[in-house]
Amino acid sequence: MPPILSLRHYNHDQIVHSHQHTQLVFGLRGQLDFEMDGRGSRIQPQQLAVVPSDTRHACGSASGSRCLILDIPDDNWLQQRLGHHSEPGRRLLVKPAALHLSPAQSQLVGWLAASPINDPVISEQGAALLLASLAGGCEPAMQSSPLPLAAIHAHVERHLGHPLEVRDLARLAGLSVPRFHARFVSETGMTPMEFVRRRRVQQGRELLIGTRLAVGEIAARVGYASQSAFTAALSREFGMTPRALRRESFDNRG
Repeated sequence: MPPILSLRHYNHDQIVHSHQHTQLVFGLRGQLDFEMDGRGSRIQPQQLAVVPSDTRHACGSASGSRCLILDIPDDNWLQQRLGHHSEPGRRLLVKPAALHLSPAQSQLVGWLAASPINDPVISEQGAALLLASLAGGCEPAMQSSPLPLAAIHAHVERHLGHPLEVRDLARLAGLSVPRFHARFVSETGMTPMEFVRRRRVQQGRELLIGTRLAVGEIAARVGYASQSAFTAALSREFGMTPRALRRESFDNRG
């Protein structure tokens, strides 16, 4: 079990893991992109992330972030340290969440971050004081506006014949790659590159049945490096080769 209170720095290297204890992550400086259960948020000063035990989560910071971490030992610790605050404290910790601190709570976080939290007395009592304050209530962090999916879809359609990377799409949304990936999965049910792959095979099929373009030219137009790669993708998606798809379309018309 790590120390109850600790200071940590995050960078662009994405961390993906889970742990058997509940953790609170308080933003001190910079912005930390956070994803839990397919939902993304951005933790910055005056905000915190609630990470329940065994919750798989990912985080990273493109420009660097400093956070105060509170690792909660177990329910017994909560009961012993919080007394009548323990039940509202448990309710606060049961679900993944991004929350906004009140000015007083934010001031307490700042004071603890500047204190010698390697001292076990200060760490334990400071953590209990902070949790008791949080049990009194926190506001949900402001919800992010939806992704500009129409602009993202249009960009993909215009550039199907060129290499497309997640960072290109994240730039359209003004988000880091980890946060964009999490938001895209949450809002569409698929990863960004899965969406690009589907649009390539769908557009390829439309060109096959709607034009007399050569298969190799169609493959290039929708972003495949070779006709064989395009054929393999169509076979996986539709169970048919390009020639079979085109023949079936002409037979149905005739």
